[in-house]
Parts: sequence; structure tokens; C-alpha cells
Amino acid sequence: MSLKLEFVALAGEEGTNFRELCRRYEISPPTGYRLLQRYEREGDDGLLERSRRPHNSPNRTPAELERAVLALREEHPAWGGRTIREVLLRTHPVVPSPSTITAILHRNGCIGGGERVRRDWQRFEHPHPNDLWQMDFKGHFPTGAGRCHPLTVIDDHSRFALGLQACTNERTETVRECLTAIFRTYGLPLRMLMDNGSPWGSDSEHPHTPLTVWLMRLGIQVSHGRPYHPQTQGKDERFHRTLNAEVLQGRHFADCAACQVSFDHWRHVYNAERPHQALGMATPLSRYTPSPRSYPELLPPIEYADGDLVRKVMAEGWVSFKGHEFKVGRALRGYRVALRPTAEDGVWTIWFMTHPVAEVDLRGPAPQVARCSDV
Repeated sequence: MSLKLEFVALAGEEGTNFRELCRRYEISPPTGYRLLQRYEREGDDGLLERSRRPHNSPNRTPAELERAVLALREEHPAWGGRTIREVLLRTHPVVPSPSTITAILHRNGCIGGGERVRRDWQRFEHPHPNDLWQMDFKGHFPTGAGRCHPLTVIDDHSRFALGLQACTNERTETVRECLTAIFRTYGLPLRMLMDNGSPWGSDSEHPHTPLTVWLMRLGIQVSHGRPYHPQTQGKDERFHRTLNAEVLQGRHFADCAACQVSFDHWRHVYNAERPHQALGMATPLSRYTPSPRSYPELLPPIEYADGDLVRKVMAEGWVSFKGHEFKVGRALRGYRVALRPTAEDGVWTIWFMTHPVAEVDLRGPAPQVARCSDV
């Protein structure tokens, strides 16, 4: 049901390529048009096999309205007065103010005296969806059958949760499989931001990893946050806090499969139902559109300009150039890189496809290699 709602919402966005959207959701165009027609006639009920609730509710008494407030709070224990009011406005013509709803919650013991209003820092967001995605693992936690490592992927502009996967580990193969599924549905971003941890982490000895090289092969710019500065990925960090408060806190899961069931349900709530204060009480889904850059099932060949000096990265990440050997990273071994001169004589930039990966200074007795800044 959540995927159907997401599909009809995205299909209604201006400029959407409807046939491409149907392909990504693995349905035929006739099926897609049928879903849209049923949704236009019947709303949410049109996406169900049979109706399970009435279209309209009679005028509610104050007691019934209070019960609605309490029911929302019981379903979403981390929601406050402003969020509950925004949701109630979707189904009720007259709704109390946020302060009145907060008073109802206090009166019924739903809010403790220790809860405080948080003040947010000044926010920055990229101007368009898919300009930047933030990716990270939330701290792992135990289940009845091992540990769960939640992988999260957030669109910077809309805060749309593109992926929330209950992983059993944090290996490259696991992340790549999750990202492939996301790319097939939502397309490719221009850039991805991640921290310096495994499997996308980097240091002076290993400036790239097999995962980030794969992302670069897809034409995605790769950026890393400053070490020990989680605020660089503030939106993903905030998403983790919300996930913890609304899904994980006080709960125990049998295994990662049980985690995934809860994650899938909550991701739809977060994207399509829960108003977001940072978005002016809009939902992330209302501000997101899929990327026009489709995922290529076959990677294109690596090509460089005629004037580039091309070298193959040898074992252990070494490159031989002008009688010198210097290291650019083991993750690039076997690939071809291009060397282009800079404005400074004797200083060259090393490119992997369209990505500058390092700069080498050949003016001294030994080459000096500096990693290109990616933040």
C-alpha cells in the first residue's frame, strides 16, 4: 500500500516521465494509469482491494476529537502538538491549536515534565532533489538473532528517506546491493555525502574504497565529511534521532527481517504522512521527484580526452609517470587514470573519469601526492 501511495504521488509531479516511473516500480503503464484513475475517484480506498474504512466522519464532539489526538500520540509517541495538529487538519475541518493539543497530551499523562522544545540551528539545503544524498549507518543494536545495522539514505533537499535497510553487516557488498535497489527506483544523484567510516571511509593511505570507486563509475560525485564532525551530515543524523525515538526506543526485534517490516512501515509514515517542521510542515514526499538519471545496468567504458596522459594503476595502487612511481590508492588498481597539468609547472592532477582524485607534485626529488578535497 505504501508503494502505491508513493507511486501516485510521484506520478502527479510536474514533468514526471510516467513510463520511466512505471518501469522503476516494475508495473506496466496500463496498470499505472488504472491506479491513478482509481485514486482520483476514491482516494486511498481506490488503491485497496476492498474498502476498509468510511470516506467521511460525522461532526466530532470535543471528546471524540480528544480521543483522535490521543490515538495519534499512542501510534506515534514522539509526535508533538504541531505535528499532530497538521495531521488532524487532513481529516478535520476544525482542529485545536498546537498549545491546546499539547495541553491535552499533558492532561492525559502523555508528556512528561522533562520534555523540552528544541531550537534548531540555521539550516542549509541544496536547491533541487537529487543534488545531494546523505548516507550513513546508524549505530547497530542487538536483535534476537544477531545485530542489526540500519543503513540510511536521505535526500538533502526534501529530506525524503530513499532507503532504510536493516543490514546484518556493514560490508561493501551489502551496501552496494542496497544502493542498487535504490538507484533502480529513484535514479542516480549528482553527489553523495558520507562520513569516514567503513565501507566508504578514507584516510591518507586509502583515499578511496571499492564502494566509492563504483559510485564514481556511475558518475556520482563522492564527498566525505570532516572527521569527528557529524554535523556535516546533519540531516541524516537528525533522521537517526527520529528513527530511534519513533521506531527503536524501548523495542526488541526477533531478527533483521522483523526490523525491516517496521522500517518499511515507518519509512512511508515519515515520507508521506508525518509533517516536517523543517519543511514548513510539508511532507518529504511532497518535495521530492525522482532523478532523471537512470541507473545503467551495464557500466559504460572509461574514456578520456585525446590530450590526457593515461596510465593504468598497478598493484597496490601505484602509478608510474615521468620516471617516478607514486601511490593513488589500492581501490583504483586495474583502472586507467588520466594526468593533466595544472597552472603550476611540475604539478599534475590525477583524474578518474570526471573525478579529480589526487594531485602530484614532481618538482622535488620524490613525488608528493595530495588527495583532492572532496567536501
